[in-house]
Amino acid sequence: MSAPHPDSNGGADLYDERLVVPWWWWLAAVVVTGVVGYEIQLSAHGSKWSIIGYVATAFIAVMLLISMSRTRIRVTADGELHAHRARLPRSVIARGATVPPSAKSAALGRQLDPAAYLVHRFWVKTMVLLVLDDPDDPTPYWLVSTRHPEKVLEALGLSDAAADRPEPRA
Repeated sequence: MSAPHPDSNGGADLYDERLVVPWWWWLAAVVVTGVVGYEIQLSAHGSKWSIIGYVATAFIAVMLLISMSRTRIRVTADGELHAHRARLPRSVIARGATVPPSAKSAALGRQLDPAAYLVHRFWVKTMVLLVLDDPDDPTPYWLVSTRHPEKVLEALGLSDAAADRPEPRA
């Protein structure tokens, strides 16, 4: 989580997180740049312009990783959730729950409602599920990737419905 960010109303955000790619992806980008650049250099038969392959590949890799790391999850001081480019007022959220890594596949697979709103980044292992109570909106719930779902729920003033479930009996 980063430092509090002032929102448009002048107050500090209650929660702010940028979903950046893992650090080792940058190392992989260096390796890919070297391999692809070398292949371009070989196909250019060692001409003085063959260095452009390295530069172009590095530029594309950097821009791709930067664009993938632009997703931001935040809760403003007035309780509004900003998930990437979408906004969700606190007043329409009925309840929320954390989605652990073990349940993520099911939540995004066979249990997914096609009308649900997703902000999913596959490299982030946990999510938060926000069930809506808005008769004017056909969206039943939001699934949002976050590394700290409990902090998102806390910032929204919600208890974790997944933690409130009774333990299954044997």
